[in-house]
Parts: sequence; structure tokens; C-alpha cells
Amino acid sequence: MHEKESFLKSFGLFFVVIELFLAFIFYNYYKIEEEHLSEHLFLEMKNYSFFFDDRRFDMDIVPKVEDDQLYELYFDEKNLYILTPFLEDENSSLAIFYPLEAYQTLLGDIRHTIVVQSLFLSLIAGIISLLFSLFSLSPLRDSLRLLEEFIKDIIHDLNTPITSILINLKMMEKNEEVESIAQSANTIAMLHKNLDVYLRDTKFEQERFSLEKVLEEQIAFFQPLYDHLDWEIEIEESIIHSNQNAFSRIVYNLLSNACKYNTSNGFIKVIAKENKLVICNDSYGIKEPSKVFERFYKESERGLGIGLHIVKKLCHELDITEKLEIEKNIVTITLFFP
Repeated sequence: MHEKESFLKSFGLFFVVIELFLAFIFYNYYKIEEEHLSEHLFLEMKNYSFFFDDRRFDMDIVPKVEDDQLYELYFDEKNLYILTPFLEDENSSLAIFYPLEAYQTLLGDIRHTIVVQSLFLSLIAGIISLLFSLFSLSPLRDSLRLLEEFIKDIIHDLNTPITSILINLKMMEKNEEVESIAQSANTIAMLHKNLDVYLRDTKFEQERFSLEKVLEEQIAFFQPLYDHLDWEIEIEESIIHSNQNAFSRIVYNLLSNACKYNTSNGFIKVIAKENKLVICNDSYGIKEPSKVFERFYKESERGLGIGLHIVKKLCHELDITEKLEIEKNIVTITLFFP
């Protein structure tokens, strides 16, 4: 998806640049052709004043006006005309007329020709932009593919040592130090699962499970880490039809965000009733709410910017509707189950 977006942006940029360049060229070309047409008609009207052999033009004797210049092209509401000397009367001039409607028709023919040429060149511009985008993005595409494969291999290799650490921690005698190590190991394991979900396209099998159990497991993980926050829990027992692992990942990411970006004396409210889950938390505000589910978007240096993107991705896979609401500095995310 990210590669497709990059290609479309690159193609659009190249195409717009070429189109703007073509528009500048054709605008100037039209102005030049308009000037050439006026000069051509002027010369033909001047020639007509000597020989009177062109049916396109009319003539008339008009009073001489002091400001009017001879052999200059003038426009009025109905005609183009030039004034030439009238030898038989010094107080009059000979006016040669050409219909303005006929002049506009000639300009229309020029515009039509330019539009056809511009459409043809726009098609060529589109092809050039497409080829250039494919060519320019090819090395980047190969590099991203190699990087993605490399990360997938690392995630796969990390799975065994992380699992081993968690198993051994369960076997050790419980004390404060072991509990602290276990929490850190669980955080690493959760990050590992997030990256795995982010990189792999997985088809999730539907199953029935307890919503209350999933929520209590995730709350039990975060509540001791953020015991300075005021936790309000309202969970009604219900069985939902979805994928338990994927849904646990959604809840984990939502609670993680609600905790990390909370205020020093804030609160977290978790409400599960009927077919919806509401997670509400205090915050310092969100600058661009419309971007919070976008990949790599973050408003601080903390995190990777993929947590809520994974939430949106998994919700889409599980047919869960997510809704974000912000009132003052209170952030509320509601999930509606099918």
C-alpha cells in the first residue's frame, strides 16, 4: 500500500510539472498565433487599400479624427479596421473593415488546433510520467523489499529467545526484580507481535471468546505500570465472535496509547457494554486527529507511529468499526462489534 502511494505521488508530481510546462508553452503559442493573425489581416487590409480586390473587406469614408493614427489596427464592437489616407479629401480617411465575427472564428480555429495538440501532448506527458515514476522508484522499491524481508527475518529469529525468556521467568521465584524483568519482557514481546502483525498479511479465523477475559488480561498488564492514573472499569460479561489474538492486539495498542499519552494525574476509563467497547482517557490534546490512524504518524518523538495504524488495520480485518472522538483534551475511541 505504501509503495502504491509513493508511485501515485511520484506520477502525479511529474505529470503536474509537465502539464504546467505545457500550459505555459501553449498559452504563449496562442498569444503568438493571435498576434500573427492580427498582423496578417493588417497587411491584407493595407494591400486592399491599394487594389480593392478582396471580397472579405469593406471600406467607407469616415471623418478624420486627430488622435487616430493611419495604418494602425483598431477594434470596435463589430469590426477590425485600419485608416488610410483619402487623397480627395484631407479632412476624411478611408476605413478598411474586417468583420469581428470572422476574426473570432479564425481565433476559434486556432484554439481548437491548440486544444487537440495539447491533449495529444498531455497523453504523451502521462506516458512519460508513468515510465519515469516506474524507473525512478524501482531502486527504492527493491531496497524497501530487501529491508522488509530483513525485518521479517529478524522478527522470526527474535521469537525463540523472547519465548524462552518469558517461560523461564514464569519458572523463577517471584520477587520485585523478577516482576520488573517480566514486565519489560512482556513489553518487548508485545512490540514483537505488533511488528509481526504490521509486516505480515494474516487471515484471521473467527472464534467465540470472552470479552471480559481479554480486557482483564490487558488491564492487569498496564494498571501496575501506570498506577498513578485513575482507572475506571465497567465491563459487562459478553461473548463475541472474532479472533482473540487480533482483538487482544487491538486492546493492547489502545490501552498503550491511552497510558503513554495521558497527563500526569489523568484517568483511563474502559467501558464494555453490549456490542461496543469504549476506551476514554485524558490527554494533552491531539494536533491532527484526522491523521492518528495513519502509518508512521506521531506527535512526539516517542513510539514508532504504527500502534493505531495496526488498530485500524486489524479492525478492518475483523469487521470492527472504530470511532475517534475528542472533546477538549478527552480522547475517546469506541469499537463497534459486528
